[in-house]
Amino acid sequence: MLATKNRMRTSANFSHTVRSGARNGRRNVVLYMVSSSPDEPTQIGFIVAKTVGNAVTRNLVKRRLREIVVETIRQHPYGVKVVVRALPASAGASFGDLVADYRKAITSVSTRLHERNGDVSRPTPALPVD
Repeated sequence: MLATKNRMRTSANFSHTVRSGARNGRRNVVLYMVSSSPDEPTQIGFIVAKTVGNAVTRNLVKRRLREIVVETIRQHPYGVKVVVRALPASAGASFGDLVADYRKAITSVSTRLHERNGDVSRPTPALPVD
């Protein structure tokens, strides 16, 4: 379970992150990331539409994604907003496939965000691979 301070709750936050954030898509997920103020806690939001599956399947996908993003919050406790959109393929994906797609996407999207902000000298380090 994510801490309350790390949950994205308002549609305005979701809209801002999706519309103006850096984006990267993989087979199972699409990530959007935007920088926020350095003293603001990192916030994560999830979009799991009905196209992913029934309620049981959607909740399983959300629980898996929540577990995966905990590492992002540990690495970046402040200054980032991330929206994770689950694609229909995520319903049949294994946990390992979701982890691999998420890690590749977060590495790519954080590099793009740093380039967009003019900070190419210091891209966000990639998450460790198991």
